[in-house]
Amino acid sequence: MTENTYHYAVMARAIDLIDQADTPLTLDSLATQMSMSPAHFQRLFSQWVGVSPKRYQQYLALGHAKTLLRDRFTTLATADAVGLSGSGRLHDMFLTWEAMSPGDFAKGGAGLTIYYGWFDSPFGPTLVMGTDKGICGAAFAETPDDDAAYADLQSRWPKATFTHNPDHLKPWVTAAFDRTDQTTPLHLIGAPFQIKVWEALLQIPTGQVTTYSEIAGAIGTPKAVRAVGTAVGRNPISWLIPCHRALRKSGELGGYHWGLPRKRAMLAWEAARQDVASSP
Repeated sequence: MTENTYHYAVMARAIDLIDQADTPLTLDSLATQMSMSPAHFQRLFSQWVGVSPKRYQQYLALGHAKTLLRDRFTTLATADAVGLSGSGRLHDMFLTWEAMSPGDFAKGGAGLTIYYGWFDSPFGPTLVMGTDKGICGAAFAETPDDDAAYADLQSRWPKATFTHNPDHLKPWVTAAFDRTDQTTPLHLIGAPFQIKVWEALLQIPTGQVTTYSEIAGAIGTPKAVRAVGTAVGRNPISWLIPCHRALRKSGELGGYHWGLPRKRAMLAWEAARQDVASSP
């Protein structure tokens, strides 16, 4: 298990404990329940998220999604803001994207070679897939070599040829997860409506959120909120296309393909690190 994966495993256990507790847990209580000394747990926790366990619990509170909607809401009301014209450089990561043509998508990936490999990420083991044009899939799992994660992504493009070749993907993955200055290309493979939704998601800055209804309005289909929610849920590129930043208008988290605890952890992790970065 790599360092990042170990840190996320510790965090996932801590989040479970916090979720089950009726009141905030002290550092000593959390550390004891996870069979660690308070100092060791505090150190691991702070290395992963950048703030103390006590402060992080505030980000994980049930009302945090509503706080994000109130204080960090991003409107996607205009075409210029959404940038639906195609490839572009994004605000908080060096990402560019290219969409597969509708005709090629309809072929189910026939004639397409997709490379895959397992990598470490801040949120646990991640199965990454990509073509010669860029990353087309990224799925979180509890353990490396998760057959369900592979089957999930493979089913998106059933007629493609899949080749295990992590070396082909490693420069892109390193740039994306380690935030290097190297550009990470994405190859969006989906139906036209899905592509529009995913492009809108790419415009939500780190530490901020928007709603399914905002996305629906931004792509010119204000009444298609349910369809937008379905397209968000079908996003194959976890974290890089930030579907975790889309919430229900009520402030509820909504669903998340890789589990709501991971969505909560990602939102809290981003918000906490954003606050630390912006502190004087």
